[in-house]
Amino acid sequence: MNKKKILYLECGSGISGDMTVAALLDLGADQAVLEKALKSLSIDGFHTVVSRVKKAGLDMCDFHVILDEKHENHDHDMEYLHGHTHEHHHEHAHHTHEHNHHIHEHRGLPEILHIIEDADLTAGAKKIAVRIFEILAEAEAKAHGVPADQVHFHEVGAVDSIVDIVAAAVCLDNLQVSEVVVPKLCEGQGTVRCQHGILPVPVPAVTNIIQAHQIPVQITEVQGELVTPTGAAIVAAIRTSGKLPTVFTVERMGMGAGKRKYERPSMVRAMLLRCDAAEKDVIWKLETNIDDCNGESLGYTLDRLMEAGAKDVHYTPVYMKKNRPAYQLNVLCTEEAIARMEQIIFEETTTIGIRKMPMERTVLKREFRTIQTPLGQTRVKVCKLNGTERYFPEYNDIIALCKANGKNYQEVYQMIQRCCEPSES
Repeated sequence: MNKKKILYLECGSGISGDMTVAALLDLGADQAVLEKALKSLSIDGFHTVVSRVKKAGLDMCDFHVILDEKHENHDHDMEYLHGHTHEHHHEHAHHTHEHNHHIHEHRGLPEILHIIEDADLTAGAKKIAVRIFEILAEAEAKAHGVPADQVHFHEVGAVDSIVDIVAAAVCLDNLQVSEVVVPKLCEGQGTVRCQHGILPVPVPAVTNIIQAHQIPVQITEVQGELVTPTGAAIVAAIRTSGKLPTVFTVERMGMGAGKRKYERPSMVRAMLLRCDAAEKDVIWKLETNIDDCNGESLGYTLDRLMEAGAKDVHYTPVYMKKNRPAYQLNVLCTEEAIARMEQIIFEETTTIGIRKMPMERTVLKREFRTIQTPLGQTRVKVCKLNGTERYFPEYNDIIALCKANGKNYQEVYQMIQRCCEPSES
């Protein structure tokens, strides 16, 4: 229990929502917790089945969202997706019918966020699900040239996509990993049919996501779509690194099957890795001096950088030339996140230059645990040093318990610390 938990997603055959959920269930995510969460969603027309299937002779988990006739789509119909031999007028008529048939299921981001907020999910699962949908909204907004809050989802707003994303968020939260490593995504080529017609692979939403979040991609020989927008958004929301630790132990492995049939078996492999010792790794520091930017802008910049995956962000008061008071912005991030961080800094501040440098660091083993307290559940970061554990309750969870129970911060913080202490037997 006192080991650093790293999730490694191997996406050699692409990634989709159902493949991710299946791999995480096979890895050990609690199926009962998932089923309870899905039952609390304020949508209908579906049920889920978890089973075992064989792909390329390998036994793996399958997560299947089964829709009723009213909600059915063509997501796994290979002839529909890639059999572009229909005459144009027939294809157009088909899309008109499908659009009218599903128009009541086209939801915007506010409606989807409301569904997530009302569901019986942990704070951690809600945060992951919201982040995935925000990434999807940004990608679709860019593709269609409209603001993110005006995007009306088609594929991702359908019932099965909402279920896939919420299920992935619940499983990820349940596994309580501290880092997620995804070195690259393998994608196919050619074209695929969707609500908007026949599009090139990668489809625009996927291209926008991998560009915005600097996710490495390898184009394979497969004729078809291996990476779905949902799969790309999940990776963008949770990926903390593209590099595996130098030395690690594989604690568990899970394989999730996909539904589409290509030359490569449609699957995602997930591994829980353990690093037994304090690690030495390299982190990057970005810094810039800012003397002509207001406090509100600096505060918003900090929030955006943290949401985009910065390890830490802080400001230091400094005096610049001619004794002008200013602030030095300091950002700690992985090498993969540098471009993303720099883009935000240039967009949100008045700086015209950013310094960057690699820094070696030694990191204590850590993990996140969810503990039960008299006031409700809360997440705690646990670090180990010289055989003893140190507990750091999550700030947002403390605030939530304070507001829900009418308690002050110190009272709740100390109560959580007492709950963390091992009971004497």
